[in-house]
Amino acid sequence: MASFSDIALHKAGIGLRQPHWKAMMAERPASGFLEIHAENFLGAGGQDILDDLRRDYAFSLHAVGLSLASADGIDDAHLDRVAALVDRLEPALVSEHLCWSRLEGAYFNDLMPFPYTEQALAVVAGNVRKIQNRIRRPILIENISAYVQFKDSPIPEAEFMTALVVQTGCGILCDLNNAYVNQVNHGLDVRKWLRSLPAYAVQEIHLAGHCINKIEGGEILIDDHGSPVTGPVWDLYAEAIKRFPLAATLIEWDTHIPALATLLGEAAKADHLRIGSLKGSHAAVA
Repeated sequence: MASFSDIALHKAGIGLRQPHWKAMMAERPASGFLEIHAENFLGAGGQDILDDLRRDYAFSLHAVGLSLASADGIDDAHLDRVAALVDRLEPALVSEHLCWSRLEGAYFNDLMPFPYTEQALAVVAGNVRKIQNRIRRPILIENISAYVQFKDSPIPEAEFMTALVVQTGCGILCDLNNAYVNQVNHGLDVRKWLRSLPAYAVQEIHLAGHCINKIEGGEILIDDHGSPVTGPVWDLYAEAIKRFPLAATLIEWDTHIPALATLLGEAAKADHLRIGSLKGSHAAVA
């Protein structure tokens, strides 16, 4: 099986999506690693694909349904299925979103935000510990794009995430597109946010596209993962890789999925920026 540490620091990874399965198996294109959504593989379907590809690619497992911020706690049955997939695939990284998506046994097809309070911190930390104890490894917590704000949310997001790192030993998945969407929609100072994250805890960076929806009196950005990474997000990436030089980079594209070559082209652009940043850092040191 491919070594994640050797590959991912030099080449960006891509999300493994069903339209690309045949091409990936036949062509084996160069990629730093492959990220899979856990909930797409909790059944029997696709397991042979994963077993075949993991001979040549390192894997990152990205969950979307564990509902870290659920006051109902973690669904044991769902967690058991995710844990079984972790045991089978032995991914280099396991991640989930800082959100909730389940209430009273019902699952919602969205990543729901919540107010950052001390009470919420205790709930999320307890849920993260339960997950980590079950899968026997730390997970990465990803910041989400949020389309509402809360009056009573006294803890800044970066501070909330840092507290989770300290209390649970988890890591951070820094989604730059989500942060940029929140900056435009809500006035977040994304560069201050980046500086506030604990650099040692950021182990992965997500890059994706978004769309712009026109509304009366203005516009709103929607994190739809359906287009190339935009210029402002690439600019943030150039800054982020200087602050988080050991973090792996992933290109996400989940809607309006293009040809595999287009996705790999986005990954190559990330590689080019990383190489340029490293050369600049070496020159500064010299």
